[in-house]
Amino acid sequence: MGENEASLPNSSLQGKKMAYHKVNADQRTQGHSQYLDNDDLQATTLELEWDMEKELEEPGFDHFRVDGAIDQHSGNSQNTNIDLEPIQPSASPKGRFQRLQEDPDYVSHYTRSAPKSNRCNFCRIFKLFCTALTLFIFGILIGYYAHKKCLPSPTPSEPSDPHFYHEILKEIKAENIQQIFRDLIQLPRKEEDTDIAMKLLVQWTSCGLEDVQLVNYSVLLDLPGSSSNTVTLKNSGECFYPNGQKCYRETKKLHSQDLLYSYAAYSAKGTLEAEVIDVRYGTADDLVLIQAMTNVTNKIALLKLGQSPLLYKLSLLEEAGFGGVLLYVDPCDLPKTKNLSDKAFMVSLNNGGDPSTPGYPSIDGNYREHRSNLTPLIVQPISALLVKQLVGLPEDRSKSDGCIPLKLPVTEKRIINLNVQAVPTYKTISNVIGYLKGSTFPDRYVIVGSHHNNVDGFSGQEWASSTAVITAFIQALMLKVKRGWRPDRTIVFCSWGGTSFGNIGSYEWAEDLKKVLQRNVVAYVSLHNPVRGNSSLYPVASPSLQQLATERQSFTCLGKMKCPVSNVSSVQIQGDSDYFINHLGVPTVQFSYEDIKTLESPSFLFEALFPTHHTVTQELDPSFNLHEMIAKLTAEVTLQIASEPVLPFNALDIALEVQKSLKDDQLDTRQLLAMASRLRDSAELFQSDEMRPANDPKERAPIRVRMLNDVLQGLEKNFIVPQAPPGFYRNILYRLDEKMSQFSVLLEALEHCKLHQSNETLQAALSKVLNSINSAQVYFKAGLDLFETSFAGKK
Repeated sequence: MGENEASLPNSSLQGKKMAYHKVNADQRTQGHSQYLDNDDLQATTLELEWDMEKELEEPGFDHFRVDGAIDQHSGNSQNTNIDLEPIQPSASPKGRFQRLQEDPDYVSHYTRSAPKSNRCNFCRIFKLFCTALTLFIFGILIGYYAHKKCLPSPTPSEPSDPHFYHEILKEIKAENIQQIFRDLIQLPRKEEDTDIAMKLLVQWTSCGLEDVQLVNYSVLLDLPGSSSNTVTLKNSGECFYPNGQKCYRETKKLHSQDLLYSYAAYSAKGTLEAEVIDVRYGTADDLVLIQAMTNVTNKIALLKLGQSPLLYKLSLLEEAGFGGVLLYVDPCDLPKTKNLSDKAFMVSLNNGGDPSTPGYPSIDGNYREHRSNLTPLIVQPISALLVKQLVGLPEDRSKSDGCIPLKLPVTEKRIINLNVQAVPTYKTISNVIGYLKGSTFPDRYVIVGSHHNNVDGFSGQEWASSTAVITAFIQALMLKVKRGWRPDRTIVFCSWGGTSFGNIGSYEWAEDLKKVLQRNVVAYVSLHNPVRGNSSLYPVASPSLQQLATERQSFTCLGKMKCPVSNVSSVQIQGDSDYFINHLGVPTVQFSYEDIKTLESPSFLFEALFPTHHTVTQELDPSFNLHEMIAKLTAEVTLQIASEPVLPFNALDIALEVQKSLKDDQLDTRQLLAMASRLRDSAELFQSDEMRPANDPKERAPIRVRMLNDVLQGLEKNFIVPQAPPGFYRNILYRLDEKMSQFSVLLEALEHCKLHQSNETLQAALSKVLNSINSAQVYFKAGLDLFETSFAGKK
């Protein structure tokens, strides 16, 4: 090529090189004009006419291949140095070559003669150019494919994908839960609450849970004394223990643990000798009838559990003037599968939390009130067997047409001496808290709660059943996490201490973190005593979560375990969800298996903690299939709440529940119904205009989703009333029983009117309900206005 160049006239060669430079400059001007500055170019005008065919025939240019030129442009044309010498050929994006047109404005740096370089120098530069170009293109290819591999693949966390759930649910197996359960019940019964919690902390940490904490609180517990409480018949002088057995020394030693824990925690202490008056279930009607017949001051009430919360009934008895209470469960109210007639039980009269620090956490430095007695009544739980002995009934009272409820004869007078002792003691209770941080919304919490041993093994193995289920869930979940998956929201696993004494562990932790939890918690999933029977599935959920609970129940029950589809209701339940429902307004869901109830009205028999033998759980669920089903239902609901971009809460269901609760002919609810109708209209508009579009992935702008979730998260907070009768939920969306549709606070107000012949309490209750509905209406309206203002014209 050097020889060809030498044979050409110098001016001709220079003109041709300048022509090539013009093409290159035109190309740069079109694609990357920002790299050219007219002030830097010389003002030399070239008028060139070039015959393309002649150019192709000239020697020396057959070495310029278009392929390389095109690669250079498509790769990174802006990196080409226009000052390179000698000038390299370029090509137009319009073809291999471009016919040059006259351009009077074209200028070039290269006004000097072309250098006479030899063939070796040209080849060296050409090789360097090709090498650089090859490396550049190769680098682009590597970067492209590396970036493609690094792009996040579609995660399996899309809640609508059943395979996502299946990968975790398939790891929850009955045999795993059974093994965890067996390991737990082998722990010594005498171990302190903290010892059990420490073992649980180690177990959760070994599962891979990354942040597990032990949180301790020193709280006031009301523990039994060194000897059992007694009931003595004055006429005969016979002494009985709470379970109905006579006060023999050998009996006392035989079952001392069960006898000691047959008591009412936080009851008044002392001795009371008085007449026993049968008040049946202690309803307003019962008390009105009894007070019309006799003076009840300082008498001892014989009271059945059921129909309403125990604390509420005790408040009525206290108000009526009673001095003591014998509490029992009528065998006719129990499922036929349970025979507890010869067993006493434990109850707690604590409405929640450490009694010595009401409303604030039990941390060092806080003032403590020594409130060992939470009622002036002396309360003692007794067995149905002892009731029969008190009323003088024969042992065999069976009847062909059913059970005969226990009842004290009206004509006979029974005077007893009631001796109740307990020892208020400060003890340390422990909570185990484990965090699985969310990937998208780590500041939003879905809490899954169970409880561990806290009454020296009393009440059988329910605590081990609850703990085994939550631990199996953690194990299955962490297997997925180790493969790189995370939920969108943080899941907080909690095992509470002090549950049997009034949900003390959960109350103290929540009071300690109240400000954080008010802002961050989106839902509470309860695992309190998941298998209490084996005849029916019993789901409970907040109105906003009822639809989700129903869907998950139907989906999961299609597996190997066929479970009956039950109606999901919002009723008062036992366990540590109490604080989250009544103080934080957090939507809650719980699945459990129970036996079919025989009591038509609200039973509240779960308030009694019976001593049960160690094999009761294995007898109820020998294959642990029921435990597996509860674990899968719980896991599925938890994962959907934690992973859905938009919280799976149904705003309209709350409005419908409110309207349903106002259908009562006993009350004039026209004003309430009008307000509820406006609430429903706002809820429908909110659900159609804001929630439904947000469920379309194309409409999920992050700021819009976050605003929507914030509105959904606070819906139920509007229905927490400042005060409620003892034992009633402050969250008025929860009823006493699934068969009752009315607001519980309104029903209680009607009952109160019967006792006091005044409607003042009723008017106050109506006002509370009205304010709650109005608050929710204003809340919805504010949410709609916010979206309309923030996203005007963007829909």
